[in-house]
Amino acid sequence: MTWLQLILIALIQGLTEFLPISSSAHLILLPQILEWQDQGPLIDVMAHFGSLFAVLAYFRKDVVDILKGVGDLLQRKLNVNSALALNLILSTPPALLLGFTLSVTELDEAIRSPLIIAMTTIVFGVLLWLSDVTAKEDKPVSDLTWRGAVGLGLAQSLALIPGTSRSGITMTAGRALGLSREAAARFSMLMSLPIIGAGGLYATLKLFSAEAGEQTATLANGLVVAGLSFVAAYACIALFMKWVGRIGFLPFMLYRLALGAGLLLWIFAG
Repeated sequence: MTWLQLILIALIQGLTEFLPISSSAHLILLPQILEWQDQGPLIDVMAHFGSLFAVLAYFRKDVVDILKGVGDLLQRKLNVNSALALNLILSTPPALLLGFTLSVTELDEAIRSPLIIAMTTIVFGVLLWLSDVTAKEDKPVSDLTWRGAVGLGLAQSLALIPGTSRSGITMTAGRALGLSREAAARFSMLMSLPIIGAGGLYATLKLFSAEAGEQTATLANGLVVAGLSFVAAYACIALFMKWVGRIGFLPFMLYRLALGAGLLLWIFAG
């Protein structure tokens, strides 16, 4: 793999994982459009863990609170931390179960179509904006109920369709539930921790089961990707959390419309 490929993969993973524009769509389309070979399981592992550690670093206080909340849950104590931990636990299973089902049935490969990506990019981009402009409440994360957490988990499972965007669909659902932009974005990012962790673990298992001929990158390449992915993701999260309350989701909808329209032109132009 060339250094240009490694840098682009790392930056795209880091920048798009937490913006509501679909990282999977960009990572699937990049090698298809530029006719590059698949990056291989090692790069997938490093890119995932780079972005995972960026979330852990930025939301370190929330992570500590969640861990405390898990301890409180085990002691049957109900407080803000235990409620946050419980909501994250409830929101995780739908995406994991559906992801496992798609992988076992190999439907995950069948839906990696540029046409599907183009349509989901447009449709879910419009829904993101509509949920924002029609929201009538601006509740904090602490007001999220267990029913709302389950609803967010079901919404997150839709992100397994490439182009939907995990962060985009969960923020859409969050705004529909009356969470403020900042609260919807914060809980969406926290929801990513078990999902990215599970994705990284799955990529690790693929790495150990891959044959030598499937490896297209070295450990040094992987470390570069992990580092760049971490820096890009951390900067992206910091800027997004600072500005989302002011700019809303309109710029992201416009980007998605442009990306989807451009992709449709590329498809039908052959």
